[in-house]
Amino acid sequence: MTNEFEKQLSIVVPLFNEKESLPDLIDWIASVMNQEELSYEIILVDDGSVDGSWDKILELSAKNGNIRAISFRRNYGKSAALYCGFKAAIGEIVVTMDADLQDSPEEIPEMRRMILEEGYDLVSGWKQHRQDNTLTKNIPSKLYNATARWVTGIKLHDMNCGLKAYRNEVVKHIEVYGEMHRYIPFLAKNAGYTKIGEKKVHHQKRKYGTSKFGMERFVNGALDLITLWFLGAFGKKPMHLFGFSGILMFLIGFIITICLIVSKVTHQAHGLAFRPVTDQPLFYLALVAVMLGVMLFLAGFIAELVSRNSTDRNNYNIKDEIR
Repeated sequence: MTNEFEKQLSIVVPLFNEKESLPDLIDWIASVMNQEELSYEIILVDDGSVDGSWDKILELSAKNGNIRAISFRRNYGKSAALYCGFKAAIGEIVVTMDADLQDSPEEIPEMRRMILEEGYDLVSGWKQHRQDNTLTKNIPSKLYNATARWVTGIKLHDMNCGLKAYRNEVVKHIEVYGEMHRYIPFLAKNAGYTKIGEKKVHHQKRKYGTSKFGMERFVNGALDLITLWFLGAFGKKPMHLFGFSGILMFLIGFIITICLIVSKVTHQAHGLAFRPVTDQPLFYLALVAVMLGVMLFLAGFIAELVSRNSTDRNNYNIKDEIR
């Protein structure tokens, strides 16, 4: 270990109402870290728990000096917890895992090795054999991951697995917000960290409590995926999308209108029966297309103005530099 970093590992654990599982989790992590002789810190981020989780954290931190903790005044969500945990992390490798004892700390040493020895920027867990194998979790999860692979181009079997390991610089150069914790590999890829690996991990049955996520996560996940795709493709060049779409719509409407007028004039000149242009439904559809085209083009201009005035418009992730 070189060391600009104070620890070899930072283990970030977001939690919400996991009081019962915390003692087992801390003992399990400590056992693995001591066995591997790794220096570590555990960053527990209490996301507004109401079951006494924070009191349990205070009790555990008095016994284990490797525990650091953050407590939110209310529930902000997993992304907010990870953001604060990443900001606080001082380890060379940063690991995220859930607090429900379904992720095994015993996977961490191998994930760390993959980063340090095989050169990965990020290693994501793959829960190949899920222990919550139900229709409401397993089938939607497979559909979700297939869609995520198609949209992001990242060939991970389990994009949303909570057990992941990162180089420290990766978590310092991405911003996790909203519910974007599902797509951290995509955020890392957009930041230039493209060496993303995968490791099959053991998935335990939940020992205490119930899952905090419902079916709505799949709808929200799909919407977030569209948002990330758009920001990644057009975030700094919105006119390329809106302007092209606007011009295309305008031309379609304009060409249809011209064709209708030419057809009417031609029929009239040859003494043939004709319908007035304004009596044809297609004319009004063409007008709608022209108006939509103009609106999309103006939306592109407005989006460009917003982008140009953004404080991070020239915020680039520089890999190296010679001065």
